[in-house]
Amino acid sequence: MRHGKKFNHLGRTAPHRSAMLSNMASSLISNKRITTTVAKAKALKKFVEPILTKSKEDTTHSRRMAFRDLNDKETVKILFDEVATKIADRPGGYTRILKLGNRLGDNADMCIIELVDYNELMLEEKGATKSKTRRSRRGGSKKSDAPKAETTEPKAEKKEEPKAEVVEEVEAKADEVEEPKVEEPKAEEKADNKDEEKDN
Repeated sequence: MRHGKKFNHLGRTAPHRSAMLSNMASSLISNKRITTTVAKAKALKKFVEPILTKSKEDTTHSRRMAFRDLNDKETVKILFDEVATKIADRPGGYTRILKLGNRLGDNADMCIIELVDYNELMLEEKGATKSKTRRSRRGGSKKSDAPKAETTEPKAEKKEEPKAEVVEEVEAKADEVEEPKVEEPKAEEKADNKDEEKDN
């Protein structure tokens, strides 16, 4: 029984499996992304990420250790010259698995495994979202205080000016309305009084 044995043999003998993973790792480093099955991609991720970590330290020993696993001088050169500089700031998680669906022939789960720092589309999207969130989180309180103070002063001034204008207009209209009302009854009363006097 194989209880608790989580290692995936991938249906291959140990030498065949190590040769396959070595070739896949070389292809991934030189091409930056490859299409394979999900099971192989998960095995490759465990195999290639320690090699990528070793490549951050450019010494003779680390180059020899990488060559022991990859068995390809050109790939080792690309790894230390090109890839290591790109992944220098990343603390692990150098690869990404993107599932594609099932293969038509045997219905196997297919995926793309790629180096994270070489997918420019995803890097642009993340860069845009990160810049927005950082601006709102870090400078939110400082920036919000200054504009609030600036905006409240003009608003207060604007509010006071219309109020004064409205009050003046209302007073002027009230005067205009009150004066004719007061004058009209006086004129009518005078006319009535004159008529009454004439009649008398």
